Amino acid sequence: MDKFTVSLATSGAQVMERARAAETKSGGKTILVPVDFSDHSAAALLQAAEFAGMMPATLIVLHVVHDPGEMPGYYSKLVKKKRATRIQDIAADVFCDFIEHVIEENPDRPALRDAELLMVKGLPVTRIIEVVEQVRPIMVVMGSQGRTGLKHLVIGSKAAQVVQLCPVPVTIVKKSNKEAS
Repeated sequence: MDKFTVSLATSGAQVMERARAAETKSGGKTILVPVDFSDHSAAALLQAAEFAGMMPATLIVLHVVHDPGEMPGYYSKLVKKKRATRIQDIAADVFCDFIEHVIEENPDRPALRDAELLMVKGLPVTRIIEVVEQVRPIMVVMGSQGRTGLKHLVIGSKAAQVVQLCPVPVTIVKKSNKEAS
């Protein structure tokens, strides 16, 4: 399989360039799928690919590069190769591996192969909303761990924040229990 190319979009113009490329593939309809490489993200990506096949629409898969304070070294834990490199380069490698794995596991979803990959730096919720405002997708599909109770109150939910702030419809996907076993 060809290795995907992911580069960091550092300006609104670069984000819009990727959006235009996606719109060209589908006649103007795009679905934004923010991912954090979790199983819940993979489930959301598969659901978005199913939606994209029905509409038709092109997927824009977004990863926000952010090394959270509660988990410093997040990306380095995901990469098996130990080397000195920039965090966005490590994130790009992990992003490519994530996409390739999802495609290998689901070869019957052509929308996955046609997806545009977009990576930006910043705080996840803020940057997701900024990208939505620039790209104007028809919807956002994202995964959620489904935290409840005290954990939800203390840690918060990025998905819940996106739902509250997003100007377009948002579908939240949680990996089903049968997939977890």
